[in-house]
Amino acid sequence: MKSTGPPSMQSFIERLPPLSPTLTLLLATLSREDVSFAKISEVIEKDPVLAGNVLGLVNSSLYGQSGNVSSIRHAVSLLGVNKLRNAALSMSITRMWDKMRTPPGWSPKRFNKHGLAVAMLADTLSQEAPLIYPEGAFVAGLLHDLGKLMIAVCLPREYAAIETLMVETDRPQVECETEILGLTHADLSGDAMKSWNLPAPIEAAVRNHHGPEFDPTPARPPRMALSYAIATADEYVNQLGWGAGAHAQAADQGGLFPIEILGINNVPRLLSVFHEEFESVSASF
Repeated sequence: MKSTGPPSMQSFIERLPPLSPTLTLLLATLSREDVSFAKISEVIEKDPVLAGNVLGLVNSSLYGQSGNVSSIRHAVSLLGVNKLRNAALSMSITRMWDKMRTPPGWSPKRFNKHGLAVAMLADTLSQEAPLIYPEGAFVAGLLHDLGKLMIAVCLPREYAAIETLMVETDRPQVECETEILGLTHADLSGDAMKSWNLPAPIEAAVRNHHGPEFDPTPARPPRMALSYAIATADEYVNQLGWGAGAHAQAADQGGLFPIEILGINNVPRLLSVFHEEFESVSASF
């Protein structure tokens, strides 16, 4: 079953739920280097549900506050701007995805778990890897597979055909998507980032997470494009069996992007940090 022609990417993007004012403001802070505690607090405080979830996270066993934190500003002072913004973005985006009607076989829980895991691991790796725009690692990881959701929601027949082709041929998902649609979920994810005016390194990382060697972001060794962190995190998470799709293979990238290519020392320590934080944080989503 082949599509009669490449579907309109813009039509896909238009089918996404509108961004909430809170989410729009949080995403806008990604391109600002001078974002303050007060600004992040103000954004989160305007969304009572989000604020409650954030306080629940801060008072969880991960941070050992035992219910002592009752204000967002106190939470920001404890976690720092980046960690709190990342948590708020995750909660806001997950809530948006959950409102979308998806076809049989699609698991919102699996999709959210995969995105959050890739985001958290990419963010952890970015703290020591020589990356371009490391502050975008979390958001790029969180949104890298958005195109899969767009296909499932907007083209359910083609989505089913792609899943069937993957099972019958054991070929990589991007190959099956190209055969059925003439494009890949990474293409769609990248166009969504561009539509939302996210910083160029995030768009490039999302668009090239299956082929970071094609990322056009200028980088002189040892520095490398952000897409390498997303590719390695995606591959590692898939190897854990936490794929986003119904039939995700354990090693979706074929072992092309091991974490070692980032040139990080003490990878086991970073992976231990990731697993500890993910176990605690994922319970809040």
